[in-house]
Amino acid sequence: MIRPRCLVALFCLATTAHALAHDVGAQMLTGANWFLSSLNADQKAKAVFAFDSEERLNWHFIPRERKGLPIKEMTQEQRLLAHALLNTGLSEAGYQKAATIMSMEEVLYQIEGDAAPDKRDETRKKRDPERYFFSIFGTPSDKGLWGWRVEGHHLSMNFTIKDGKTFCVTPSFFGSNPGEVRQGPRTGTRILSHEEDLGRKLAVSLNADQWKKADVDETAPKEMITEAKHKVDPLSPEGISESDLNPEQKDLLQQIVHEFLFRMRPELAEENLKTIQASSPIHFAWAGSREKGQAHYYRIQGKTFLLEYDDTQNEANHIHTVWRDFNGDFGYDLLAEHLKAEHAK
Repeated sequence: MIRPRCLVALFCLATTAHALAHDVGAQMLTGANWFLSSLNADQKAKAVFAFDSEERLNWHFIPRERKGLPIKEMTQEQRLLAHALLNTGLSEAGYQKAATIMSMEEVLYQIEGDAAPDKRDETRKKRDPERYFFSIFGTPSDKGLWGWRVEGHHLSMNFTIKDGKTFCVTPSFFGSNPGEVRQGPRTGTRILSHEEDLGRKLAVSLNADQWKKADVDETAPKEMITEAKHKVDPLSPEGISESDLNPEQKDLLQQIVHEFLFRMRPELAEENLKTIQASSPIHFAWAGSREKGQAHYYRIQGKTFLLEYDDTQNEANHIHTVWRDFNGDFGYDLLAEHLKAEHAK
């Protein structure tokens, strides 16, 4: 069992994580092993899966029953270690968003419990900030493939590591309901405000000719088009190309991409940003209204990636966002390389 003074060292490690570019894999490995070492046999049986388990692809963002070890079944020490592991994969802003998304379950409980007081027990089971699950896939090591996931309502982060230095960080889902808290002590909270405001700002800035290209549907889809599919392919129509935007609009487009990617720790985001910037042409597509408070949807797509944003449910106050990699989700590309190398041997 890891003692409190070791926890102090772990949090020192976590807070300096973003300054040590060469240590991402080592920190994830340490964080995973310290978390695992704190678990008893029954907890490990829930938290650990084979790397090739079907469960690794069994992701979703709705409030459903899940496998993995929930925060609710962890001791205080284990919860600290779980959050320290989570921090090894996220930026400061990303961790803040993730933790706040978890906390929104209490907001939903208060809203829905007040609306149906006779169903409060049922609502509490569904809306529980401790129903977020940690899973380890494979054996954490600086050689070979392994991965980890943190998932619950409106949050799914999937990490795959190969040889301690090559990473896949998708699918990456962040959502928020309410998109804006409009009652109670947390009134005004908007977790995904930048994703919403930057997207609308770019859409509104388009002139008539540009809008004809970007506007792919008058009605926003009721959900992200890719939903929670295991494997996704490029979508169409593509919308307006980055090459058809003026410099200010191009900057807005890049700000949106940055907002999605830099939920991850900077070292991981920078590597993916390089790939995305080389993934031309990049297109921006919009569906629905450009008026604030109305249902709307947008996506940004290149040859290798897709960013989707949807805000249509609950009177357009319920946001879903996802980052997908056409070849790399769940480490598909890393696994292909690994199998090729093993076959060659």
